[in-house]
Amino acid sequence: MSREPDARVGVYVCHCGGNISDVVDVRRVAEMAGQLQGVVVARTHMFMCSDPGQQMIQEDIAKERLNRVVVASCSPRLHELTFRNALRRAGLNPYLYEHANIREQVSWVTHAHPDQATAKAVRLVAAAVAKACRLEPLEPIRVKARRHAVVVGGGVSGLKAARDLAASGLGVTLIERSPFLGGHVAQLDRLYPTNEVAGELLDPLVQEVVRHPSIQVMTNAEVVAARGYVGSFQLTVRRRPRGVTAPIPDLAAVQAACPMEVENEYDYGLSLRKAIYRPYDGCYPPLPAVDWQSCNRCGRCAGVAGGGIDLDLEPSVEQVDAGVIVVATGFEHYEPPLGEFGYGEFREVVTLPQLVRIMASQREGGTLRWNGRDVRSVALIHCVGSRQIGGVHRPREGEELHEYCSRVCCTATLQAADELRELYPGVDVFDFYRDIRTYGRGHEDYYERATRRGVLFFRYAPEDPPTVERADAGQGHPLVVRAKDRLTWGEEVEVPVDLVVLAVGMVPRRASELIDSLKLPVGSDGFLLEVHPKLRPVEVAVNGVLLAGTCQGPKDVTESAAAASASAAKAAALLARGYVELDPFAATITPEKCDGCGECLESCGYEGAILLRGDRAGGSKPVAEINPALCKGCGSCVAACRRGAVELKGWTLEQFDAMVDAICGEEPVGEGTR
Repeated sequence: MSREPDARVGVYVCHCGGNISDVVDVRRVAEMAGQLQGVVVARTHMFMCSDPGQQMIQEDIAKERLNRVVVASCSPRLHELTFRNALRRAGLNPYLYEHANIREQVSWVTHAHPDQATAKAVRLVAAAVAKACRLEPLEPIRVKARRHAVVVGGGVSGLKAARDLAASGLGVTLIERSPFLGGHVAQLDRLYPTNEVAGELLDPLVQEVVRHPSIQVMTNAEVVAARGYVGSFQLTVRRRPRGVTAPIPDLAAVQAACPMEVENEYDYGLSLRKAIYRPYDGCYPPLPAVDWQSCNRCGRCAGVAGGGIDLDLEPSVEQVDAGVIVVATGFEHYEPPLGEFGYGEFREVVTLPQLVRIMASQREGGTLRWNGRDVRSVALIHCVGSRQIGGVHRPREGEELHEYCSRVCCTATLQAADELRELYPGVDVFDFYRDIRTYGRGHEDYYERATRRGVLFFRYAPEDPPTVERADAGQGHPLVVRAKDRLTWGEEVEVPVDLVVLAVGMVPRRASELIDSLKLPVGSDGFLLEVHPKLRPVEVAVNGVLLAGTCQGPKDVTESAAAASASAAKAAALLARGYVELDPFAATITPEKCDGCGECLESCGYEGAILLRGDRAGGSKPVAEINPALCKGCGSCVAACRRGAVELKGWTLEQFDAMVDAICGEEPVGEGTR
């Protein structure tokens, strides 16, 4: 592809409010761009992404008859789509556009050398112009879209997403790994900042979902494989049998007959349950379930029940087809290793989720009891499993340090402190914190109420956290917490307590089969990574896969529900027309050059994107074919093909050559065409 002889390029250099222009001489960049062959307009603007900036481009397209546009600004991840849409509104093919990143690649990394930064920006803009002159009009790839969504996860985020998706007219399949819906919210007591009872918020949502005719709920199910592309995903789902096929009139008698006892995950291991169980009254589904990992299949439960229990059932495998996938797999609470703040060594050390369950069972009476004694004093310790520091903390085996802030712990801890003083006025509460981050609306009120109610606060240094030890005999309390209080310039405090509560953070829940099958991006913190936290907050780099709730990072219930609604709205917009348009940047094959060697197929990291089909006319070897819906435009096949039979639309080898020539100073410079 040679340079388009009639190319009329407009170049627009952004000040970015000073992010660029404080380092780069943007007027000089525009002046030099105006001398490049093919450039008819070269301008600057304070904010090219603003409405006036976009309007400038649209007016120049009409007035100057531009047929190519280059914008030099911030990362294309932020505003490339913005400028393509501006071209579309002006009647120009949106793919006759090229973006030059002179913020992240120039001003932010060369800020100490403005002259060199300007020279670098000039070269990058010249390269963008050289490529723009060789661009061809492209059309989006259109694929049929199944008007059905799969939601993976049955917590509050998954339930909210499923309800909103069904309300928009889509069919929905909700897949939940556990036998019961509700996730972590089902284990909470009161929700901040409204103080609502968690069950009163959750139950109506569950009922809306399970009663909706367009929603299929699959519990005890997990995704073991996934393939396809936006509009046409195929998920392989393995469903474990429930073991209970009909209501059991006397569940207590059936459970009494069961010899197997395991830790009750609903109470975070504070109590035991049987292998046939229901987590709590009012759960959904209401039928009990058999925990196959702990069940020894002795059959005693079935003998007592007299029917409704079948221990011979086997797992089944089903395929679910969908146009979009909403991932709402949630989180896990950090589990402190043995000995961290005395956890696992002292029965009187519990986590904050465990305290919530203890208090939920003892809200009446005015007395809090634990481990066979009245609790008269409680110590709360913040940032356990969050904001970890190398050299101070040691990561668990197979994990990285949790350097991020879990965000919700501070308010949840203050809520617990507040409730301890309200429900049990005789209990003294001591709060040991690194920093307090009550970031949400109404969250700071918990801190103010706690201080008014007499909660004592001690601030510790991250490199010198509190210690929890067994108290000496005769002190009247089983434990003692020691810390250096930064609020009193390092004074050492010693607090005897009956209960120590660790405010544990959130850690990502592993959904490796789904992540590996769809190649979902994972951030350095282990949570799923969105494309952009502000502009595309619920989308991942895999088209058609959306995020809801805490699978992408710590959130409270309010934020999780908002993210779920955002995902549902995005999914509904994607599938509304019955087809999906994808960017055309996919590989293409020249059949005459292809010898069927298959090296392109071996280099491709995306299943189904390249296939070897049929025979070439007059030959015996098959020819490579590209499925443009599955191709991600990575270019691996282009590099692997020795015969030059593969090209990438929008990024051809000739375009690359022209860019390299321009960067090396070989791009001709003249007066331009004006």
